[in-house]
Amino acid sequence: MMQLTVISGKGGTGKTTLTAAFASLAENAVIADCDVDAADMHLILEPGILEKEDYCGLEVSRIDPELCIKCGKCREFCRYGAVNENFEVDPYRCEGCAVCTVVCPEGAVSMEKRVSGQVFYSETRFGPMAHAQLGIGEEASGKLVSAVRSNAKKLAEECHKDLIIIDGPPGTGCSAIAATTGTDLVLVVVEPTVSGIHDLKRVLKLATHFMIQAVVCINKYDINEETTCLIEEFCADTGIPVLDRLPYNDIATKAMLRKQTVIEYANNSKYADETEFANQVRKIWTRLEEMLMDAQDKQEGIKTLEMKNL
Repeated sequence: MMQLTVISGKGGTGKTTLTAAFASLAENAVIADCDVDAADMHLILEPGILEKEDYCGLEVSRIDPELCIKCGKCREFCRYGAVNENFEVDPYRCEGCAVCTVVCPEGAVSMEKRVSGQVFYSETRFGPMAHAQLGIGEEASGKLVSAVRSNAKKLAEECHKDLIIIDGPPGTGCSAIAATTGTDLVLVVVEPTVSGIHDLKRVLKLATHFMIQAVVCINKYDINEETTCLIEEFCADTGIPVLDRLPYNDIATKAMLRKQTVIEYANNSKYADETEFANQVRKIWTRLEEMLMDAQDKQEGIKTLEMKNL
């Protein structure tokens, strides 16, 4: 089973637009929306939810009023100010460090699970989809991303799919790491801006650290062709393939308003630039499929060699 993750250094680069398009072009894939902090793949794919489960992230402390002697130890040692004057815990301040359970002389404090969001098993017009929604003000998005990926793998095994296409979160934080590690190929979507170059370097450093092959797509290249050239030069110097440069086009907005992928929208478009944009996306997907097949062949070759050496 192969896994492709589409990521970016910042939000709004066109990552979800491309991922949704790839989902419409893939023939045997599971879609995973791992941008749990700002999930929007469902706006395009309109998944029908088959199953929903509560997700419990961080534990929070609870003070038993019958056991509490109001000694103040929990308030003294809580660095987050989660314990109020009435010796009640504010769940939005509590970070789940559990120090209060250690310092309480009466054993009045315990840790309880808190529902931080929901995970979903769904079906779309392009196949199964695993996704989630993080609660407002909740943390532990990295753990929730891992849960989504685990569910996507489960769906792939049950539905006999050989590819998982992951819409990853932007940046290089815990959620991006959780969406990237263990995948076979990473596509980085970048815009030609000064911050875009900076973010690209950080994301590529992340992929390199986890020894994952990375490729780049420059979106809206024509808003700053000079910076586009700088990105291409940087990628050439570091040996990172640039699959294509996509022009600025409002087809992405038009398609999303109609809850379609750019591929679907272009099929009925009368404008040549929109058709050409969709054709470029098709070419990018063809390149990605070829690279995934090569990666799969290498994995099978390594497994065969290991078996011979046993």
